[in-house]
Amino acid sequence: MSSPLSLLFLGTGTSTGVPVIGCSCPVCRSDDPRNARLRSSVLLRTEATTLLVDSCPDLRQQALRYGLTAVDAVVYTHAHLDHVTGFDDLRAFCWKHDVSWRLPFYAGVETMESLERMFPWAFNEDRAFKGYIRPEPHVHGGLPFRVGDVAAAPFRVEHAGVETFGYVFEHDGVRIGYACDMKSIPAASKEMLRGLDVLILDGLRFVEHSTHSTVGESLELMRELEPKLGVLTHMGHDVDYADAGARLPGGVVLAYDGMMLEVE
Repeated sequence: MSSPLSLLFLGTGTSTGVPVIGCSCPVCRSDDPRNARLRSSVLLRTEATTLLVDSCPDLRQQALRYGLTAVDAVVYTHAHLDHVTGFDDLRAFCWKHDVSWRLPFYAGVETMESLERMFPWAFNEDRAFKGYIRPEPHVHGGLPFRVGDVAAAPFRVEHAGVETFGYVFEHDGVRIGYACDMKSIPAASKEMLRGLDVLILDGLRFVEHSTHSTVGESLELMRELEPKLGVLTHMGHDVDYADAGARLPGGVVLAYDGMMLEVE
């Protein structure tokens, strides 16, 4: 039997999170815990490797809620604030290591440049000391890479004119695709995504949006790409879990904070 590749949804919300500050809509007032959404991030685990995808501003809360104490690497999709501004909380994953240890980061060229501009003290060896995060930057340039026993293949998506990547993660023949922020997927990227075990896509809302895929648009992509399981994430307060979930076709589900998938 193959060893599982597990995926934990640390957060499934859009940039505002849900509830939204100052909003009294039914979803923001809902007592269904699946409608409470921290900013989007996932954790992939095998028996040997733990990968964090994005360091959202809710990282501290997510780590405490789900008992996250160590990661082997951080993989970034893009440099929008709701995906990078939990950066400083990553220092907690460095404290258990010797001062010479570095936390590997994997990102595209533009995202890594943005991280270095936003957090220059972390990338400056002269300023580093034991309490700071100590990054080991790896610019993947859209090329596949490996962390421990997990292979990662970046694929480009269209999102707000910002260099943005999704990833196909593979372990023991299991393939999971993740593209939480996207408006569309170029034809060249689609070829990597056909017939995956799990495909996770942006499902911001039902009404058209200029930079994000709607629920309907992502469902069309899933029909085209035919994953064994389709999952929608990065949802706003327009999406009620129970109502929207009941309207989805078979083989597609809405993610919720704390949802765990184990795929063998």
